[in-house]
Amino acid sequence: MKLNFTKSVLALSLIGLSATAVAQNTATDSTNRFQKREFRTWSIGLNGGILTAATPFNNVNNGDFKSPQISWGYGAYVKKQILAGFGIQADFMAGTVKGVRANTLPAGSDAQNNSSYVSRINWSGDLSAVFTVANLSLNQKRNFLAPYLTAGAGYMSSAALVRNTPDGNTTNYHNNWFVPIGAGVKLGLSRVINIDLGYSVSFMKSRDFDGVVGPLNDRFAYAHAGIEIALGKKNSSQLQNFSPIAAIREESAAESNELRNRLAISEQQRLHDEAQYAAASAQLARDMADDDMDGVANKYDKCPNTPSNTVVDGAGCPLVVPARIIHEKVIVTEEDRKVVGEAIRNLEFDLGKATIKERSFPTLDRVAGLLVQKNFSLKLAGHTDNSGSMSLNLALSKDRAEAVKAYLVSKGANASTIEATGYGPNQPIATNKTAAGRQQNRRVEFSLF
Repeated sequence: MKLNFTKSVLALSLIGLSATAVAQNTATDSTNRFQKREFRTWSIGLNGGILTAATPFNNVNNGDFKSPQISWGYGAYVKKQILAGFGIQADFMAGTVKGVRANTLPAGSDAQNNSSYVSRINWSGDLSAVFTVANLSLNQKRNFLAPYLTAGAGYMSSAALVRNTPDGNTTNYHNNWFVPIGAGVKLGLSRVINIDLGYSVSFMKSRDFDGVVGPLNDRFAYAHAGIEIALGKKNSSQLQNFSPIAAIREESAAESNELRNRLAISEQQRLHDEAQYAAASAQLARDMADDDMDGVANKYDKCPNTPSNTVVDGAGCPLVVPARIIHEKVIVTEEDRKVVGEAIRNLEFDLGKATIKERSFPTLDRVAGLLVQKNFSLKLAGHTDNSGSMSLNLALSKDRAEAVKAYLVSKGANASTIEATGYGPNQPIATNKTAAGRQQNRRVEFSLF
């Protein structure tokens, strides 16, 4: 029996070595630095292996039957990884557990040698906590080896067939609680697939799992190999074999490289800017120098190399002093004022209009001749009485002053020396309550200067 068990363990080891040979290289992820990561946290697994009543916790008698035998079992599970080192797993298992040579019969007797039992596990289910040894690699974010420990509680239905054992009882659909504990290792072939190599011992909460009520609760072991498929988004890693230390180290190294590159670029830019600044400063010094000492910088000096003590303008060119212009003072005589006064007295317009009556032309002609002869300046101020609206009176007074200006200009006077303004009724010289007063207020005043 021990030889068979040893062979089975060697077979499981060979499976692990073959899985190592086809393991994929865990390349560096091309992910954004320090981003929120998506992980594969759900997985399903299938396994098969050997069931035996021989466990590391047995005494020399191996429970109720001295010689446990090896038989096949199979199972499946669903797991939720909550943390990198902790998950919850629901296991399902079936198979048979066998043994021979009941300890209640005389040792070495034919009766003992002919006694045996077969306990068939119809079904079993347990819920276990899975403690995964966290990936502590400094270089690989996805660990190839992920050792783990399990512990939980389960419930099963079994049937024991006992042969040639007086103290044994055959049972059918016997339901019992059990406590599974185990250990194993997972080999990460890729982001999706793991090889699962495990060993667990189930401690029954009954003493008749093998059909014989012994002094101790029964137990059995399950050594298995299987495949685990991780579920989740494409390109996301499994949480159970992810190394946050390696990820932070990789991302920090990338961040450090980028910062060094930026510092190098900044230093090159600083040196370039300093060179440009030095060149600009030298050029500015040349531009702002005054080689000919005329008080105008070279940059603005349009007449360089002017002789010393030359008076220059703002462009550095010799200053040309214009000839002095003497303006003759204009004197308005009494005779001139009489001409203007006569024009004012004879000036008449059509009623409510800016049309000058013909009998006013002769005196206006003399004013035009005076302006041409003596180059006088003339200010024309139009006024009205308060009859009508303000806007109409302002427009009429302005139009009459402009009409006089237009006439004088037509007779040769310089338009630039004549100013025409309309004041409406705002500057009366007599009362507007009488016809005579309103007549006086309707006027155009002439001012020579």
